[in-house]
Amino acid sequence: MATDLDKLKGRLQALRAKTIANGCTEEEALAAAAKVAQLLDQHDLSISDLELRQEQCEQSAIETRRKQRQPISACIPAIADYCDCKVWLEKDEGGIRYVFFGLRPSIEMARYVHDVIAQAMQGGWDSYIRSQRFVRHRHDEKGSFLFGMAVSIAGKLTEMKQDRDEANRRSSGRDLVLVRHAIVDAEYEKLNLNLRKGRASGKKVEAQAFEAGQAAGRSLALHPGVQARRDTGK
Repeated sequence: MATDLDKLKGRLQALRAKTIANGCTEEEALAAAAKVAQLLDQHDLSISDLELRQEQCEQSAIETRRKQRQPISACIPAIADYCDCKVWLEKDEGGIRYVFFGLRPSIEMARYVHDVIAQAMQGGWDSYIRSQRFVRHRHDEKGSFLFGMAVSIAGKLTEMKQDRDEANRRSSGRDLVLVRHAIVDAEYEKLNLNLRKGRASGKKVEAQAFEAGQAAGRSLALHPGVQARRDTGK
C-alpha cells in the first residue's frame, strides 16, 4: 500500500508541475482539481476501509510570506473541504501560513489545488486588465477583483465536492468521506491545538472590481466527466 501511495503522490506532483509550468485559466484550474480528486478517489476505492485507516495523517504548510490575509484566503476552507482535510492559519514574524492536515495524498492534493487556483486568479486579473480600455488603478482594485474571484471559485469547489461525493456513493456504495473524516478527526484531536476563531478583516472592497471578479467565476459551467466550459447562456 505504501508503494501505491508513493505512486499516487508522484502522479499528483507531476500533474501539479505540468499545470503550473504551462499556466492555467480558472476553467483549467477547476478541471485540474476535478482530475486530481478523481485520481485520489480511484486509489481509495481500490483498497479496503481497514487499509485506508492504516494510512498516516500529515501536516503541510503553505507559506504566504505576507503579514495580512490575501484574497485567496476566501478559498482556503473550500480547498480543505474539497480535499477532506483540516486547515488552520498560523502567523509569526515570517508572515501568515496555512497548515493543511489530513491523509498524505489529500494534503498533497490540497497544495496542488491551492497552487493552480492561485495561478488562475493571477491570470484572471491579467485578462481583466487587458480587457479594460482605461486602467483606473483605483485603491485595491486588484485585491477586490481577486477576492471576488476567490469567493466564486470557493462556491464552485463546494458544488464540485457535493457532486463528487454523491457520484462515489452511487457508484461504489461506500462513503469515502465518512471514512476519511473519521481518520482525520481522530488524529486531529490528538494534536490538542488551541485555535481561536478567526474574525472578518472588515476591509472594504472596490465594488466594480469585486463584481467583475465574481462574474469571471460565474461564467463557468461545470459538467459531468471532469469537463468545464464557458457558459454561453444557451
